Amino acid sequence: MRRFLAPTTCLALLYAGAACAHPLDYRIDTVHSQVLFSVDHDGYSHPVGRLAIARGWLRFDPDDWKASKVVADIDTGSVDLGDKSWDGAVTGQRFLDAGKYPLAHFESTSVAQTGAHTGTLHGNLTLHGVTLPVTIDFTVNRVGATLFGFETIAGFSGRATLDRTKFGITAFPKAVGTEVSVRLEIEATLDRNAEGDYERATEKAHAAAQH
Repeated sequence: MRRFLAPTTCLALLYAGAACAHPLDYRIDTVHSQVLFSVDHDGYSHPVGRLAIARGWLRFDPDDWKASKVVADIDTGSVDLGDKSWDGAVTGQRFLDAGKYPLAHFESTSVAQTGAHTGTLHGNLTLHGVTLPVTIDFTVNRVGATLFGFETIAGFSGRATLDRTKFGITAFPKAVGTEVSVRLEIEATLDRNAEGDYERATEKAHAAAQH
């Protein structure tokens, strides 16, 4: 009996440890993830820009979407519109004011599955010093192992619409549209330490900013 209980106890402890470490947590791959935005330019066109994700993590269980979670920080100084002067204008004080607000922060509050591969993500976005609720409609593109099986990747696409004026970004309302379309392309790597690593990186960044 003792010989039977010992391995059973070990397995139970290993399972408990895995559960505590959130085995369905993923680290957002900042290289293969993008935040794309588009806004009306005086009625002539809808230019597209790109923002980089500084760091983030997500939790996704294909069998229980309601348990999902997303936390991400977007680098507001990383704007890429294909022109340095235009980039500087958008990151400047009249718009994102990246010097004062270097990060935009998103944290989900709930997730609802709407189809076999689609869902709606509700959360709070802090941008330009203002926090407001945001809704993101998303698609689960694929969850699976890489070609050589070294990593497990989860891929998502999402869309949202923001009113920039509600975040206090009110410059040039006649020349630059107030409604901003946002497209998200996210890849994340299975990593049970993702949440803890994110929290440590955030604390380190805050400590550095205070010096």
